[in-house]
Amino acid sequence: MTAKQITVLSLEQALALPFATERMVHQGWRVIRLETPAEEGGGNAGDPNRYIGADLGYHDLHSYYIAPNLGKEAITINLKKPEGRELLCKVIKELKVDVFLCNTLPKRYKQLGIDYETLKTANPSIIWCSISAMGPAHPDRAGYDPALQALMGYTYLTGEPEGKPVPCGIPIIDLKAGDEAFTQVVLALLERNNTGIGKEIHISMAQCAASWLITALPQLQFVKSDNELFKRSGNEHRSFIPCNVYPTIDGMVYLAIGNDSQWAKFAGLPGFESLARPARKTNQGRMDDKENIYREIGALTINYTTKAFSDLCLSINLSVSPVNSIREVAAMDIVSDEMVKAKMPDGRVVPLFPSSHETAYLKANNNVLECAPHLGAHNKTVFAEAGYTTEEIINLEKDNLI
Repeated sequence: MTAKQITVLSLEQALALPFATERMVHQGWRVIRLETPAEEGGGNAGDPNRYIGADLGYHDLHSYYIAPNLGKEAITINLKKPEGRELLCKVIKELKVDVFLCNTLPKRYKQLGIDYETLKTANPSIIWCSISAMGPAHPDRAGYDPALQALMGYTYLTGEPEGKPVPCGIPIIDLKAGDEAFTQVVLALLERNNTGIGKEIHISMAQCAASWLITALPQLQFVKSDNELFKRSGNEHRSFIPCNVYPTIDGMVYLAIGNDSQWAKFAGLPGFESLARPARKTNQGRMDDKENIYREIGALTINYTTKAFSDLCLSINLSVSPVNSIREVAAMDIVSDEMVKAKMPDGRVVPLFPSSHETAYLKANNNVLECAPHLGAHNKTVFAEAGYTTEEIINLEKDNLI
């Protein structure tokens, strides 16, 4: 007997939630993204991210939208109308939707008829999950990644000591919240296998971000003054010396030395013996002399190519890496061999990004997924599956319900 495919309906936009449901696609789950139909007079309808990034020649398929929406279906429902909210419940009931997700402001859940209490009338065992800035206790609070990075101390900790605070180069809180939503939905499905009972889950982006401050927040309990708290430290590690970036003949290299034995091996390399001094045998001793150590190491690495220095350190099992560009990362075997590929509307197959791990579904499809869908691309098929006739679907369109 074949296991039932998990069906997911997601009122999603931006990145955090689409990233979560993209992970579900990689597991072979059916993901239907739900968006708002175009208003009278046109304009850019649905997910604003459809219109962000490079123009690929399709009005609602720009580059920023493509990657986190591969392999999904797309429908539109006007949830501002009571008939639209009834339509949503019918789709959930008839398609036996297992999971409903949204990343709408919490104050809109009941207004749009997407709250847990309403949707579980359509399926009592539904798993309901939301992502918002701070959860339902802060129903009006919008959440965008860079602002939340500032709010939660990430930008305070990132950048050069005398420079401006800066956010991480990728939207790390969006992605963390998406991963958390995926994880909690999987756990809820496992629970439902035993209990048959659905679940209401609220993911707070701020709480997700705070949970990753595990090396920063605990300091408040142990330091003697605020001067000892983490501050911006550029490329150096705040606790282990000498983890830092150094110049080479043809680029930059990051060397991470995490304990005293690694330091002893490094300072014992031919040509690097001048680094070895009794006071530097311990991490604390190196901490006390870190600026001199960084300067001395840089004066040595500048005589090597990035590859030569990396090979030298790897020969004694140290953790060392070139500072790669994104193009160089894409060329690495561990990345290029695992790329998830999009089957574009014009027939091209384009490598985009690797999944976090190999899945049976991706392997069976040679890592190729259908391109992210146009707005409402699956209205006819999904609503027909929900029991509507062709004529009824046409009328739904005329009434601006889809």
